[in-house]
Amino acid sequence: MLPNLNAENQVQKLEQAADNQKKEMKKIQMVDLKSQYEKIKDTVNASIQDVLDTNTYINGPQVHEFQKNLETYLDVKHVIPCANGTDALQIAMMGLGLQPGDEVITADFTFAATVETIALLQLTPVLVDVDIVNMNISIEGIKKAITSKTKAIIPVHLFGRAANMEAVMAIAKAHNLFVIEDNAQAIGANCRFSDGTKKKAGTIGNVGATSFFPSKNLGCYGDGGAIFTNDDALAHTLRGIVNHGMYVRYHHDVVGVNSRLDSIQAAVLNAKLPLLDQYNKDRQNAARKYSAVFEGHKNIIAPSICDICDCHVFHQYTLRILDADRDELMQHLLDKGIPCAIYYPIPLHAQKAYLDTRYKEEDFPVTNQLVKEVISLPMHTELDDEQIQFIADSVLEFLK
Repeated sequence: MLPNLNAENQVQKLEQAADNQKKEMKKIQMVDLKSQYEKIKDTVNASIQDVLDTNTYINGPQVHEFQKNLETYLDVKHVIPCANGTDALQIAMMGLGLQPGDEVITADFTFAATVETIALLQLTPVLVDVDIVNMNISIEGIKKAITSKTKAIIPVHLFGRAANMEAVMAIAKAHNLFVIEDNAQAIGANCRFSDGTKKKAGTIGNVGATSFFPSKNLGCYGDGGAIFTNDDALAHTLRGIVNHGMYVRYHHDVVGVNSRLDSIQAAVLNAKLPLLDQYNKDRQNAARKYSAVFEGHKNIIAPSICDICDCHVFHQYTLRILDADRDELMQHLLDKGIPCAIYYPIPLHAQKAYLDTRYKEEDFPVTNQLVKEVISLPMHTELDDEQIQFIADSVLEFLK
C-alpha cells in the first residue's frame, strides 16, 4: 500500500505550525531586565553619559537628585543613599545605637540579610514565626518574644506585601522599642491604617531600609540601597556613618563604614523612578491574570490583591502548593523552559550560621510548612498574556 502523502504532509504542517508558535513566544525570564531596558534605553544612556561627561562618580549631582526625588516619592523627610540593601539594614541599626547583646526581633521566613546584619553587630537575633495568610511576621509571635533585653523589631515586607505596620507600631510604642522596616522587596507598596490613611512601606517605623538590586521593583544596574527616616537627628547620624563617620573631610565624628551609592547607579535609578508606580501596576496586573487561572484550584493558594490599599507590589508571585510535590512541579516547569524559584527553602532558624538552642521546631509551625509549599513564578514588568497563560497552564498540567 502506498503511503498517504497528503496525510503525512498535513501532519508535518501541523508540527511545523506548533514549532513556529513555540518560537514566536518570547523566551520566558524570571526577571526580564533586557526588555525593560530596551524601552527606556535612551533615557538611561543619556543619564549615564552625563555621569561620564562630568566625571563625578562618587556623590555626584545624580546621587543628590535621586535622593531628593525619592524623598518626594515616598513623602519622607530624609533618604540616605548607600551601597546596597544589606548595608542599609546594618547602618540603620548602627544609627539607632543598638549595643551588643540587645535583642532584635525579626521574621524566620525571609532572606538571610535581615538576620545577618543583626549578628554582624553582635546583637541577639530573635526569630519568630510568620502569618500563614500574608507570610509576614506574626504579630502574636512578636508579643511572645519580647523580653527585658528587646530593643527593636524588624518587620520584613516580604515578596512585596506590606506587613501589618499598624499592629507592629502599637507593640513598639507599648514597649518603647525601635522599628526598622526591611523594605528591600516592597518599595512603592502602601500600608493602610484603620483611620483610612496610607503611608509608603519603609517610612512608618523609626527607620526603613531598601535595596536597589537589579531584580527589585526599582532596580539599578549594580548594587545600591537607601535608608529612610523622618527623624532629623537620626538622619544626621546615618549620613555620617555611610561616609566613614565624616561630616567634614578627615574629621571622623562617629564610627562609620564605606557605603555610598555611586553616581552611575543613581543615574539609572533617576531614569526609572518616575516609572515605578507603572512598574508596580504591571506586576499587579500580571498577578491578577495568574490568579484568575488558578482561582478555586484545590492544590493552589495564590496571593491575594488589595486594589484599595495597594499593599502588595509583587516583587515575587509566590504560590503555596498543597497536597502535591512542589519540587516535582518545579522540575516540571524547568523542563518546559519556565524559570521558577523557591524563596526560601530553609528557614533561618535551621541555617547553620544561626542555629541556637533557644529555638524549638514547634515554635515555627507556619515557616516549616511554607518552606515545603512555596514556589515563585516569573514576575516582572515585561510579562505578556501569552507567557502568563503558558506558565499558568503548565502549573495546572502538572496538578491535573
